[in-house]
Amino acid sequence: MAEADLFALESAALANAKAAHADPRADSRAALAELIVHYERLMRESRRLIRRSDRAELDMNQMNRQLHELAQQLEYRATHDPLSGALNRAAIIDKATACLRHSDMALIVLDIDHFKWINDDFGHPAGDAVIKTVVTCLRALLGPEVAVGRVGGEEFSVIWPTADTGEARDVAIHICNAIADQVFGAPINRQITASVGVSWNSVGTSFELAYSRADEALYAAKRAGRNCVKIHSQLPLPVTQPAIADL
Repeated sequence: MAEADLFALESAALANAKAAHADPRADSRAALAELIVHYERLMRESRRLIRRSDRAELDMNQMNRQLHELAQQLEYRATHDPLSGALNRAAIIDKATACLRHSDMALIVLDIDHFKWINDDFGHPAGDAVIKTVVTCLRALLGPEVAVGRVGGEEFSVIWPTADTGEARDVAIHICNAIADQVFGAPINRQITASVGVSWNSVGTSFELAYSRADEALYAAKRAGRNCVKIHSQLPLPVTQPAIADL
């Protein structure tokens, strides 16, 4: 079935005008008048279609912006802690693993001291405020480019790419001191501190090993009285029991 010609009338009017123009004996005024009518209709329809196309383009651009914003929101929610805005555990693991593939790295793990007491004494909203303030403190101290993550209830991790173990120690000490000096809002009326553990890891180390080292140093800091820094490489080696000979 042949497609209908949407411009059949206009084509006929154009053909009549051409024929009148080619015939010197013909009165071309009628053909010209008809052509003008159809040309004006074409102009109106063209303007209408252009306006419709512009609206469709605007709608499409707006939809694309909304989809882009939604994708960004979904990506953010998938990689960030909803309370503090810090990276979540999965994102920290991914970033640390990627970092260790091509560089040496210090993994700094810190835990808010006596956090249960904060919740018990001041309430869970105050505890949430402490967590958010600690993240704000870390970002202000370390800068926006440093990966700071909340990996547990009151436990945080910092990824610090460096080949200098002394630098990693200094950063950890700055973190510990900054939290101890931080002023927390009401109803918190006492000093909040954190225990900090550090592991320095050469390129190629697995995240699991880097984390277990830092976690071991963190618990050494807690055993040492809290509000201090312990470095995994400076911990005493575990004592092994001698084997008992068979009698």
